[in-house]
Amino acid sequence: MDTNQRLVVQATTWQVSGFGVMLLVGWIITGSASAGGSIPFVGTVLGFIAYFLHELCWSKNSWDRRIG
Repeated sequence: MDTNQRLVVQATTWQVSGFGVMLLVGWIITGSASAGGSIPFVGTVLGFIAYFLHELCWSKNSWDRRIG
């Protein structure tokens, strides 16, 4: 089972990657760095929370887990 600290690091690195992609797409679509930047900011905050909760639930779930 992963520790909460490991889950936070995983969620952070995933969201940083996603932020970069969303920023680029938002900038291309809107033509504005500030308008394009607001899209990934909101998405990153919500996505971080959703990912952390999702992984936390799965780490406590023993479904189809094999030991040894």
